[in-house]
Amino acid sequence: MSVKRSKTVPKVLSVCSSKTKHVRKKDIGEGTLNIDWGLVGDAHAAPGKRQVSLLAMESIEKAKKQGLKVAIGDFGENITTKGIDLVNLPIGQKLGIGKNIIVSVTQIGKECVKPCSIYYKTGDCIMPREGIFVAVLKGGKVKTGDEIKLIPACSRQV
Repeated sequence: MSVKRSKTVPKVLSVCSSKTKHVRKKDIGEGTLNIDWGLVGDAHAAPGKRQVSLLAMESIEKAKKQGLKVAIGDFGENITTKGIDLVNLPIGQKLGIGKNIIVSVTQIGKECVKPCSIYYKTGDCIMPREGIFVAVLKGGKVKTGDEIKLIPACSRQV
């Protein structure tokens, strides 16, 4: 029995930002990730474990199949991805995004103390279960269409 491998190249589907927290983010197409900060201009950008949030389009599509009327940015993610199993990445996994950016997975999901405004607008918030957070180790421009690559643990990159 052979295992079929997906020929889908993991990539960035959107880069989203908002000036305020706890709201849907708007797809801005491209942005700048700064080292130990996050997406320039986004309300969540700050030093710490949750500098940039990622959510898979596959998760958004699953929410749509459950009847939610949602789209890219509705769950407050900074980067929407396609073709990469985000929730099963280990903490510490490094990802290369585009030509220069390197990020490290710092957190899988998050704990919500109470339902957020996104929950009330969409009927569910999947970020606590299916979103991930990364710290920026090497910054640069990120844009829709950028490839995402897993960086092996033994790599000497950042």
